Amino acid sequence: MKRAALHNLGCKVNAYETEAMQELLEENGYKIVPFWEKADIYIINTCTVTNMADRKSRQMLHRARKLNPEAVIVAAGCYAQTKGEALDPEIDIVVGNNRKKDIVTILEEYEKNAGTGRAGGTQTELLKIGQMKEYEELSLTRTAEHTRAYIKVQDGCNQFCSYCIIPYARGRVRSRGIGEVLKEASALSKGGYKEVVLTGIHLSSYGADTGENLLSLIQKVHKIPGIQRIRLGSLEPRIITEEFVEEISILTKVCPHFHLSLQSGCDETLKRMNRRYTAEEYMEKCKTLRKYYKNPALTTDIIVGFPGETEEEFIRSKAFIDEVNFYETHIFKYSKREGTKAAELDGEVPETVKTARSSKLIELSRKKKTAYEMSLIGTVKEVLMEERVMREDGIYQVGHTREYVKIGQKTERNLVNQLVNVEIKNHLQIIH
Repeated sequence: MKRAALHNLGCKVNAYETEAMQELLEENGYKIVPFWEKADIYIINTCTVTNMADRKSRQMLHRARKLNPEAVIVAAGCYAQTKGEALDPEIDIVVGNNRKKDIVTILEEYEKNAGTGRAGGTQTELLKIGQMKEYEELSLTRTAEHTRAYIKVQDGCNQFCSYCIIPYARGRVRSRGIGEVLKEASALSKGGYKEVVLTGIHLSSYGADTGENLLSLIQKVHKIPGIQRIRLGSLEPRIITEEFVEEISILTKVCPHFHLSLQSGCDETLKRMNRRYTAEEYMEKCKTLRKYYKNPALTTDIIVGFPGETEEEFIRSKAFIDEVNFYETHIFKYSKREGTKAAELDGEVPETVKTARSSKLIELSRKKKTAYEMSLIGTVKEVLMEERVMREDGIYQVGHTREYVKIGQKTERNLVNQLVNVEIKNHLQIIH
């Protein structure tokens, strides 16, 4: 029996695809072992969203080779897609996006060629991703998490934000058929999963290529028996219309936790980023969500040090972030990506300035996060229990509220995968 080890880098979509490849391998007789053990095959699902992601992808590929010099090393995913034949020649197989579903066949072909002495050099399995119109059908019946399951419903992006390499790595928007999504969600529900997270590379574009839309998909998933919660992945601000929010607000399973990508609170910076909305328009989206949901958890991403970002622009962006009152803000220092429009822009911001600006936003984010969590004290929240945790003062059952705040309840009862109403009496129940 062949021993295979997989390692994931990057986003939730990548994680989903890694688990789907693992399931395909298991179904075809492979034994899955931890990555740090000796294996016959190492599959690294790579990421290329930043320079750091590229570096981590290279490091993990080299580490796999050191773990077993005789093993078959497979580079899959976004970094593999963008670098292609320029990857380290020691890599045995390169599997691009939209080919992960074929992982078993690809491995069999490689082994067959090796057996006949024809496996010279790297076996490259790349498609012209920018020309792909078909959604790559991968699915899961179980996940590494035991209570929450991610369901990939969409791939690709048509936005071409000036800083982003992902449209070149993932291709254009491709949506999964609603029937396939419902089939997977139903199977996961029967497997005991109470919460599903709808995710994609550009989730808001779901159905743009098929005549469907995200609202219709949510409404249909909402009808599946056994699914108690529906959580949404990252959304573009423009999908937050009065109609959209009014419709999802009456769907009781939809969690009041919304990640709206911002990137900057300054209009001039947003324009250079090709983000296609203004700070004022973004604020209106947040107000619309707060109109229909009481104290929803709003989270976002921010890039600091984008080319041309002056101190004045940063101050305006920081003031806007302060005004919005996010629950969580994920801050990233701008990373130049060759092949993007932003890489050609003048006005590079020194690394020391990026670091200083990042530190200021991290501190602001910490204060806002604490303030939001403190607002929950004295309330009763539904918590989906996920694990038992031993703390200094006893055993806690720990899980997340619908707002995705991690809460603990002190009890020795095993409540894993149960929905429990918990009174949040003090900050000690909020787990970090």
